[in-house]
Amino acid sequence: MQLFDDRICALGEGPLWHPGRGELFWFDILGGRLLCRTRDWAFDGAVSAAGWVDQDTLLIASDRALLRFDINSGAQDRICALEADNPVTRSNDGRADPWGGFWIGTMGHAAEPGAGAIYRYYRGALRQLYAPLTIPNAICFSPDRRYAYFADTPRQQIMRQALDQTDGWPQDDPELWLDLGGTPYFPDGAVVDAAGNLWNAQWGSGRVACYDADGRFLSAVAVPAPQATCPAFGGADLTTLFCTSAAKGLSDAALEQAPGSGKTFTLPDVAQGQAEHRVIL
Repeated sequence: MQLFDDRICALGEGPLWHPGRGELFWFDILGGRLLCRTRDWAFDGAVSAAGWVDQDTLLIASDRALLRFDINSGAQDRICALEADNPVTRSNDGRADPWGGFWIGTMGHAAEPGAGAIYRYYRGALRQLYAPLTIPNAICFSPDRRYAYFADTPRQQIMRQALDQTDGWPQDDPELWLDLGGTPYFPDGAVVDAAGNLWNAQWGSGRVACYDADGRFLSAVAVPAPQATCPAFGGADLTTLFCTSAAKGLSDAALEQAPGSGKTFTLPDVAQGQAEHRVIL
Protein backbone atom coordinates (compact mmCIF):
# COMPACT_ATOMS: atom_id res chain seq x y z
CA MET A 1 0.00 0.00 0.00
CA GLN A 2 1.06 3.57 -0.68
CA LEU A 3 0.65 6.65 1.48
CA PHE A 4 -2.74 8.37 1.13
CA ASP A 5 -2.49 10.89 3.98
CA ASP A 6 0.53 11.60 6.17
CA ARG A 7 -1.27 13.04 9.20
CA ILE A 8 -0.50 10.79 12.15
CA CYS A 9 -3.46 9.42 14.12
CA ALA A 10 -2.91 8.03 17.58
CA LEU A 11 -5.72 5.58 16.73
CA GLY A 12 -6.86 5.90 13.13
CA GLU A 13 -10.18 4.13 12.54
CA GLY A 14 -13.52 4.07 10.78
CA PRO A 15 -12.69 4.93 7.13
CA LEU A 16 -15.88 5.69 5.19
CA TRP A 17 -16.07 6.35 1.45
CA HIS A 18 -19.02 8.69 0.97
CA PRO A 19 -20.52 7.54 -2.36
CA GLY A 20 -22.29 10.85 -3.03
CA ARG A 21 -19.32 13.08 -2.35
CA GLY A 22 -16.63 10.73 -3.70
CA GLU A 23 -14.60 11.41 -0.57
CA LEU A 24 -12.96 9.39 2.20
CA PHE A 25 -13.63 10.26 5.83
CA TRP A 26 -11.85 8.66 8.80
CA PHE A 27 -11.19 9.22 12.51
CA ASP A 28 -8.46 9.63 15.06
CA ILE A 29 -10.36 8.17 18.01
CA LEU A 30 -7.94 9.25 20.73
CA GLY A 31 -7.36 12.63 19.12
CA GLY A 32 -11.10 13.35 18.89
CA ARG A 33 -10.86 14.17 15.18
CA LEU A 34 -12.78 13.48 11.99
CA LEU A 35 -10.55 13.79 8.92
CA CYS A 36 -10.88 13.99 5.15
CA ARG A 37 -8.23 14.72 2.56
CA THR A 38 -8.62 18.51 2.74
CA ARG A 39 -9.44 19.26 6.39
CA ASP A 40 -10.29 17.90 9.82
CA TRP A 41 -12.80 18.63 12.58
CA ALA A 42 -12.24 18.54 16.35
CA PHE A 43 -14.72 17.02 18.81
CA ASP A 44 -14.96 17.27 22.59
CA GLY A 45 -14.39 13.54 23.07
CA ALA A 46 -13.58 10.33 21.25
CA VAL A 47 -15.26 9.75 17.85
CA SER A 48 -14.83 6.49 16.00
CA ALA A 49 -17.24 5.58 13.19
CA ALA A 50 -19.73 7.09 10.76
CA GLY A 51 -22.43 6.40 8.23
CA TRP A 52 -23.65 8.77 5.53
CA VAL A 53 -27.16 10.22 5.77
CA ASP A 54 -27.20 12.48 2.71
CA GLN A 55 -24.82 14.54 0.60
CA ASP A 56 -23.85 16.84 3.47
CA THR A 57 -24.68 14.85 6.61
CA LEU A 58 -23.00 12.06 8.56
CA LEU A 59 -24.15 10.03 11.53
CA ILE A 60 -21.14 9.92 13.89
CA ALA A 61 -20.58 7.71 16.92
CA SER A 62 -18.94 9.53 19.82
CA ASP A 63 -18.01 8.36 23.29
CA ARG A 64 -21.43 9.37 24.63
CA ALA A 65 -23.90 9.64 21.75
CA LEU A 66 -24.82 9.18 18.13
CA LEU A 67 -24.56 12.58 16.44
CA ARG A 68 -25.99 14.13 13.31
CA PHE A 69 -23.06 16.03 11.79
CA ASP A 70 -23.21 18.69 9.07
CA ILE A 71 -20.05 18.39 6.97
CA ASN A 72 -20.21 21.96 5.65
CA SER A 73 -20.93 23.85 8.87
CA GLY A 74 -19.56 21.41 11.45
CA ALA A 75 -22.84 21.62 13.39
CA GLN A 76 -23.64 18.66 15.67
CA ASP A 77 -27.00 17.47 16.97
CA ARG A 78 -27.45 14.54 19.33
CA ILE A 79 -29.63 11.77 17.93
CA CYS A 80 -29.54 9.51 20.98
CA ALA A 81 -27.36 8.63 23.95
CA LEU A 82 -24.79 5.83 23.68
CA GLU A 83 -23.81 4.55 27.14
CA ALA A 84 -23.78 8.19 28.26
CA ASP A 85 -24.06 7.16 31.91
CA ASN A 86 -20.99 4.89 31.73
CA PRO A 87 -17.69 6.81 32.00
CA VAL A 88 -15.70 3.60 31.43
CA THR A 89 -16.64 3.20 27.76
CA ARG A 90 -16.42 4.87 24.38
CA SER A 91 -17.58 3.95 20.88
CA ASN A 92 -15.41 1.85 18.57
CA ASP A 93 -16.07 0.11 15.24
CA GLY A 94 -19.35 0.70 13.37
CA ARG A 95 -21.03 0.51 9.96
CA ALA A 96 -24.40 1.07 8.28
CA ASP A 97 -26.40 -2.01 7.31
CA PRO A 98 -28.40 -2.64 4.10
CA TRP A 99 -31.70 -1.62 5.76
CA GLY A 100 -30.50 1.81 6.81
CA GLY A 101 -29.62 0.81 10.35
CA PHE A 102 -26.29 1.52 12.03
CA TRP A 103 -24.34 -1.03 14.08
CA ILE A 104 -21.93 0.39 16.64
CA GLY A 105 -19.63 -1.21 19.19
CA THR A 106 -18.53 0.18 22.55
CA MET A 107 -15.47 -0.71 24.62
CA GLY A 108 -13.61 0.43 27.71
CA HIS A 109 -11.19 3.34 27.34
CA ALA A 110 -8.52 0.98 28.69
CA ALA A 111 -10.00 -2.11 26.97
CA GLU A 112 -11.43 -3.34 30.27
CA PRO A 113 -12.49 -6.99 29.79
CA GLY A 114 -16.19 -7.37 29.07
CA ALA A 115 -16.97 -3.65 29.30
CA GLY A 116 -18.20 -3.35 25.72
CA ALA A 117 -21.22 -4.24 23.61
CA ILE A 118 -22.65 -3.95 20.08
CA TYR A 119 -25.82 -1.96 19.41
CA ARG A 120 -28.02 -1.32 16.41
CA TYR A 121 -29.65 2.05 15.77
CA TYR A 122 -32.70 1.55 13.56
CA ARG A 123 -35.59 3.88 12.74
CA GLY A 124 -35.07 6.10 15.76
CA ALA A 125 -34.30 3.48 18.42
CA LEU A 126 -31.06 2.04 19.81
CA ARG A 127 -31.07 -1.63 20.86
CA GLN A 128 -28.26 -3.69 22.37
CA LEU A 129 -27.44 -6.81 20.37
CA TYR A 130 -24.40 -8.44 22.02
CA ALA A 131 -22.69 -8.14 25.41
CA PRO A 132 -20.33 -8.54 27.14
CA LEU A 133 -17.53 -7.87 24.64
CA THR A 134 -14.08 -6.41 25.15
CA ILE A 135 -13.06 -4.84 21.80
CA PRO A 136 -15.90 -5.15 19.26
CA ASN A 137 -14.65 -4.89 15.70
CA ALA A 138 -15.07 -6.14 12.10
CA ILE A 139 -18.71 -5.05 11.75
CA CYS A 140 -19.66 -5.53 8.09
CA PHE A 141 -22.35 -7.08 5.88
CA SER A 142 -22.55 -9.58 3.03
CA PRO A 143 -23.71 -8.23 -0.36
CA ASP A 144 -26.68 -10.62 -0.43
CA ARG A 145 -27.89 -9.11 2.90
CA ARG A 146 -28.01 -12.53 4.54
CA TYR A 147 -25.26 -11.99 7.11
CA ALA A 148 -23.56 -9.57 9.44
CA TYR A 149 -20.04 -10.17 10.72
CA PHE A 150 -18.39 -8.97 13.91
CA ALA A 151 -15.42 -9.79 16.14
CA ASP A 152 -14.22 -9.42 19.69
CA THR A 153 -10.55 -8.76 18.93
CA PRO A 154 -8.91 -10.44 21.97
CA ARG A 155 -10.81 -13.68 21.26
CA GLN A 156 -9.30 -13.82 17.74
CA GLN A 157 -12.65 -14.90 16.32
CA ILE A 158 -14.95 -13.43 13.67
CA MET A 159 -18.61 -14.34 14.09
CA ARG A 160 -21.30 -14.52 11.42
CA GLN A 161 -24.87 -13.55 12.20
CA ALA A 162 -27.89 -14.50 10.06
CA LEU A 163 -30.23 -11.55 9.46
CA ASP A 164 -33.98 -11.28 8.96
CA GLN A 165 -34.56 -10.19 5.38
CA THR A 166 -37.45 -7.89 6.24
CA ASP A 167 -35.79 -5.49 8.66
CA GLY A 168 -32.25 -6.77 9.24
CA TRP A 169 -32.53 -7.83 12.86
CA PRO A 170 -30.40 -10.82 13.95
CA GLN A 171 -31.99 -14.26 13.65
CA ASP A 172 -30.94 -16.98 16.12
CA ASP A 173 -27.44 -16.94 17.63
CA PRO A 174 -24.24 -15.90 15.85
CA GLU A 175 -21.96 -18.70 14.64
CA LEU A 176 -18.19 -18.92 14.63
CA TRP A 177 -17.06 -18.08 11.09
CA LEU A 178 -13.29 -17.63 11.39
CA ASP A 179 -11.07 -18.76 14.27
CA LEU A 180 -7.61 -17.16 14.33
CA GLY A 181 -6.71 -18.62 17.71
CA GLY A 182 -3.16 -19.90 17.84
CA THR A 183 -2.06 -17.44 15.14
CA PRO A 184 -0.49 -13.97 15.51
CA TYR A 185 -3.54 -12.38 13.84
CA PHE A 186 -6.01 -10.27 15.82
CA PRO A 187 -9.09 -9.16 13.85
CA ASP A 188 -9.69 -5.43 13.77
CA GLY A 189 -11.94 -3.59 11.31
CA ALA A 190 -13.32 -5.36 8.24
CA VAL A 191 -15.30 -4.77 5.06
CA VAL A 192 -16.95 -7.15 2.57
CA ASP A 193 -16.44 -6.70 -1.17
CA ALA A 194 -19.05 -7.16 -3.91
CA ALA A 195 -18.08 -10.82 -4.38
CA GLY A 196 -18.69 -11.61 -0.71
CA ASN A 197 -15.02 -11.77 0.34
CA LEU A 198 -14.20 -10.30 3.74
CA TRP A 199 -11.15 -8.01 4.07
CA ASN A 200 -9.89 -7.82 7.64
CA ALA A 201 -7.23 -5.48 9.07
CA GLN A 202 -5.22 -7.46 11.60
CA TRP A 203 -3.85 -5.53 14.56
CA GLY A 204 -0.14 -6.00 15.17
CA SER A 205 0.41 -7.83 11.88
CA GLY A 206 0.68 -5.00 9.35
CA ARG A 207 -1.75 -6.52 6.89
CA VAL A 208 -5.26 -6.67 5.51
CA ALA A 209 -6.21 -10.32 4.93
CA CYS A 210 -8.90 -11.48 2.50
CA TYR A 211 -11.12 -14.51 3.17
CA ASP A 212 -13.83 -15.98 0.97
CA ALA A 213 -17.44 -16.39 2.10
CA ASP A 214 -16.58 -19.74 3.69
CA GLY A 215 -13.73 -18.26 5.73
CA ARG A 216 -10.92 -19.62 3.56
CA PHE A 217 -7.81 -17.43 3.36
CA LEU A 218 -7.27 -16.02 -0.13
CA SER A 219 -4.55 -13.38 0.09
CA ALA A 220 -3.15 -10.52 2.15
CA VAL A 221 -2.10 -6.95 1.42
CA ALA A 222 0.85 -5.60 3.40
CA VAL A 223 0.28 -2.32 5.25
CA PRO A 224 3.40 -0.23 6.08
CA ALA A 225 2.32 0.10 9.71
CA PRO A 226 2.08 -2.82 12.16
CA GLN A 227 -1.15 -1.64 13.78
CA ALA A 228 -3.48 -1.74 10.78
CA THR A 229 -6.98 -0.90 12.00
CA CYS A 230 -9.70 -0.80 9.34
CA PRO A 231 -10.06 -1.13 5.54
CA ALA A 232 -12.56 0.52 3.21
CA PHE A 233 -13.23 0.38 -0.52
CA GLY A 234 -13.54 3.64 -2.43
CA GLY A 235 -12.51 5.54 -5.51
CA ALA A 236 -14.63 6.30 -8.53
CA ASP A 237 -15.27 2.61 -9.25
CA LEU A 238 -14.92 1.31 -5.64
CA THR A 239 -11.84 -0.76 -6.51
CA THR A 240 -9.35 1.16 -4.37
CA LEU A 241 -8.54 -0.22 -0.92
CA PHE A 242 -7.87 2.22 1.92
CA CYS A 243 -6.60 1.35 5.39
CA THR A 244 -6.15 3.35 8.58
CA SER A 245 -3.53 2.61 11.22
CA ALA A 246 -2.51 3.52 14.78
CA ALA A 247 0.61 4.86 16.46
CA LYS A 248 -0.58 4.37 20.07
CA GLY A 249 1.42 2.11 22.33
CA LEU A 250 4.46 1.88 20.06
CA SER A 251 7.89 2.62 21.49
CA ASP A 252 10.21 5.21 19.95
CA ALA A 253 12.25 2.36 18.50
CA ALA A 254 9.15 0.75 16.96
CA LEU A 255 8.05 4.08 15.48
CA GLU A 256 11.49 4.55 14.00
CA GLN A 257 11.20 1.14 12.36
CA ALA A 258 7.64 1.84 11.16
CA PRO A 259 7.34 5.60 10.51
CA GLY A 260 4.04 5.05 8.69
CA SER A 261 2.29 4.18 11.95
CA GLY A 262 -0.85 6.27 12.40
CA LYS A 263 -1.01 7.27 8.74
CA THR A 264 -3.61 6.27 6.14
CA PHE A 265 -2.78 4.14 3.10
CA THR A 266 -4.25 3.19 -0.26
CA LEU A 267 -3.86 0.63 -3.04
CA PRO A 268 -5.76 0.81 -6.37
CA ASP A 269 -7.34 -2.02 -8.35
CA VAL A 270 -7.61 -4.49 -5.49
CA ALA A 271 -11.19 -5.81 -5.76
CA GLN A 272 -14.69 -4.55 -6.50
CA GLY A 273 -16.09 -3.07 -3.31
CA GLN A 274 -19.65 -2.37 -2.20
CA ALA A 275 -21.01 1.14 -1.89
CA GLU A 276 -21.57 2.00 1.77
CA HIS A 277 -25.22 1.90 2.76
CA ARG A 278 -27.11 5.04 3.70
CA VAL A 279 -28.24 5.52 7.30
CA ILE A 280 -31.95 6.29 7.56
CA LEU A 281 -32.62 8.50 10.56
